Amino acid sequence: MATKTFPVTHTEAEWRKLLTPEQYAIMREHGTEMPGSCALNFEKRAGAFLCAACDQPLFVSHKKFESGTGWPSFTRPIASGHIVEKKDFSFFMKRTEVRSKIADSHLGHLFHDGSPPTGLRY
Repeated sequence: MATKTFPVTHTEAEWRKLLTPEQYAIMREHGTEMPGSCALNFEKRAGAFLCAACDQPLFVSHKKFESGTGWPSFTRPIASGHIVEKKDFSFFMKRTEVRSKIADSHLGHLFHDGSPPTGLRY
C-alpha cells in the first residue's frame, strides 16, 4: 500500500522540535486537550485560526461559537479544501475526524450538534 504524501511533511523528531509537547500530542498522536484548557477557546479577536503545523488558515473567527464543550467550536471551516474529514472508529465510537489537508494533522472531530446555519460543530 502506498504511503500518502502531504505538502508539509517532517520526521517525528522534526515535528517534536516544531510543535510544543501539547501540540505534538494532539496533532501527531490524535490526543485531546482538557476541556477549557485551550486559550483559543477564549479568543475573541477577529481573524483566522491557523494550523499550528503548517500555518494554513482553517477557521475564521466569525464562524466561531460558544458550544459549552470547553473547546473552540466553529460552524464550518474557512474552505472545504483546507481540511479532510475521515471516518474514525476508535474507542468503539463512530465519528468523523477532522485533519488539516496540508500537514495531515489531527484537529479534532465533527459533530452534528452545532449552531445554525449548518448545525455542525467543528
